[in-house]
Amino acid sequence: MKRRSFLAKSIIGGVSMTGIGTLQPVFSKPNEKLAKGKALITIGICTDLHHDLIPDGEARLQAFINEMNELKPDFIIQMGDFCVPKPANQPLMDVWNQFKGDKYHVIGNHDVDGGFTQDQVLSFWNAKDKYYSFDRNGYHFIVLNGNERPSGDTSKGYPRSITETQRNWLKQDIDSTKLPVIVFCHQGIDNDMEGIKEGSMVRLVFERANLKAGFKKVQLVLSGHNHEDYLNTYNNVHYLQVNSASYQFSHLKDNGYDFALTKDPLWAVLTIYDNGTIHVKGK
Repeated sequence: MKRRSFLAKSIIGGVSMTGIGTLQPVFSKPNEKLAKGKALITIGICTDLHHDLIPDGEARLQAFINEMNELKPDFIIQMGDFCVPKPANQPLMDVWNQFKGDKYHVIGNHDVDGGFTQDQVLSFWNAKDKYYSFDRNGYHFIVLNGNERPSGDTSKGYPRSITETQRNWLKQDIDSTKLPVIVFCHQGIDNDMEGIKEGSMVRLVFERANLKAGFKKVQLVLSGHNHEDYLNTYNNVHYLQVNSASYQFSHLKDNGYDFALTKDPLWAVLTIYDNGTIHVKGK
């Protein structure tokens, strides 16, 4: 589905994607009632807050946390470019920690700006690890780290790799569970140009796992990073981009980038139903 069309539908009426049952995504229309079945799990998702670049990061995060405490999802997750691990950002972490349920983190490329290390980020956020997995309500969730730099890589700019060691762990982790799988990564795995450099190899891990399992085991891969709304489907695996909580990019005349803050913070709520449907509602 073209990005513009998906954007319109995600703003107006949400989007639903099929899980195990069929192969193609099913999109909801405005005011259309979906045959959802019983909700198995609800997840609050935000990404690309960029607290260190914007003037109102705490207020934006507070709005998200306030709504999540009312909604009471099974867990919340931020998918990177959250904040660097400096003491001045502790008030932002205090807002994040107001959520009364489980909280998870994904490392983004900007979270190490200023010379910080990924280990410092993990400690400051109280994050579980650089990449890890967990089970919840009959689903297996995987968090990947797309900020690795392969040995011998001397390229400039932010690293955006998932190296062989992590890919081997990913394969073994998927093989070790019999549950359907949902994956989080800051950079897009469906976008080799701006996303993960080894995206095609990671997608192959997902596709081979599905063939081996005999059903759509890896159902959905979520990312941030691009500050856009879109859904791609490659070989029956859905790849969903979640928009930035804070701003949109705009081109400058010198071919650089500037950004414009959105009036209100953006986030998503994802609900998985027992009939194989995944419904995503955008804020």
